[in-house]
Amino acid sequence: MSDTVFALATARGKAGVAVVRISGPLALKAAAGFGVGELVPRRASLRKLWWDGEVLDQALVVFFPKGQSFTGDDVMELHLHGSNATIAAVLRCLGDMEGLRPAEAGAFTRRALENGVLDLTQVEGLADLIDAETEAQRRQAQRVLSGAIGLRAAEWRKDLIRVAALIEATIDFADEEVPQDVTPEVGTIVERLVAAFAREIEGSLVSERIREGFEVAIIGAPNVGKSSLLNVLAGRDAAITSAVAGTTRDVIEVRMDIGGLPVTLLDTAGLRETDDEVERIGVARARDRAAQADLRVLVLEQGEGAEGYPILSGDIVVFSKVDHGGRADGVSSKTGFGIDTLIESIQRVLSQRALGGGVMVRERHRRALIDAKGSLESAQTWLYGEQGSVELAAADVRAALHQLESLVGIVGVETLLGEIFASFCIGK
Repeated sequence: MSDTVFALATARGKAGVAVVRISGPLALKAAAGFGVGELVPRRASLRKLWWDGEVLDQALVVFFPKGQSFTGDDVMELHLHGSNATIAAVLRCLGDMEGLRPAEAGAFTRRALENGVLDLTQVEGLADLIDAETEAQRRQAQRVLSGAIGLRAAEWRKDLIRVAALIEATIDFADEEVPQDVTPEVGTIVERLVAAFAREIEGSLVSERIREGFEVAIIGAPNVGKSSLLNVLAGRDAAITSAVAGTTRDVIEVRMDIGGLPVTLLDTAGLRETDDEVERIGVARARDRAAQADLRVLVLEQGEGAEGYPILSGDIVVFSKVDHGGRADGVSSKTGFGIDTLIESIQRVLSQRALGGGVMVRERHRRALIDAKGSLESAQTWLYGEQGSVELAAADVRAALHQLESLVGIVGVETLLGEIFASFCIGK
């Protein structure tokens, strides 16, 4: 039997309402300790909370029975008036009750995992939902939290179990006549799975960018107006601007929400040859970050060409200091001309790339699929190569199955749990 834990489930500080959550077998007893009478499960009741003959608060009290709660245990929620004094008094009284202890970070969500209410990918989706800053991140996290990865993994697992059963049947009946040749069915299923894994691996790279943010590097020659453009896009003075060439020596990062997508704008050192050692380091860093960025915005002065700059297909070229307009690909940090058009161009390019996202959103997800795909490709070699071995093919299929199970937390993920739950706040 698990113990009973409690914590403030809403943010600390003065608020209209604060929720204290209690989870475990003594949840009902804890409510009784406040003089709360009989409750109808999953229905809010307005009750006075008594302690030592004094009313602590008048709260909405909700009881969620075991199997019908977020954690899977008995859960009691006390919806209090959100003053710091009221919260402190209720938590202090809960701490004085026998058998109750304060919850650690992520304790409620970990119980949901252990009780089978959530799988590991849903736990990660919940963490991403809490951290979501943009609409695209919210939608992606909500999809993972709803169980999209688990449902897909369950379909793949069913196919792998079928493949393993067919292969091992040929091993078990090696000395007998097998009723039918299972090779065509095995080959069809394995090819389908390998192709599905490949698609998800490719889509996961885009999904990770949505989760972590796209990087857009602003590049160009010194003193062309890159830092001024960054400041206008950010809506604040994030970078120092000066008429002196080479002012920007390091990469300056600004986080933004562009069309619901998380974007980090990078202001880089001006690209030029220089004898200044510090500036030379800045230029090298600028080239490296530009090469790694998802999108580059090359800022040129009118009459300047794009030759010699690291521009790729899909990148954006704009001409700066077009204070009086006159060209569609021009911008002015002074008057604001062309800024909205540039933002729309960035949004359009990144939105198009975001369409290729899959359901796998983390490096761990991608690594599990890469390993599973590799195991199945090895199984194909043992089944259809010159040196065939159904025994080794069966072992590879079992390895692929194990890797899928680790994806959703069925096996082999205990070492990950501490790291995952450390990102949760207390009360979740």
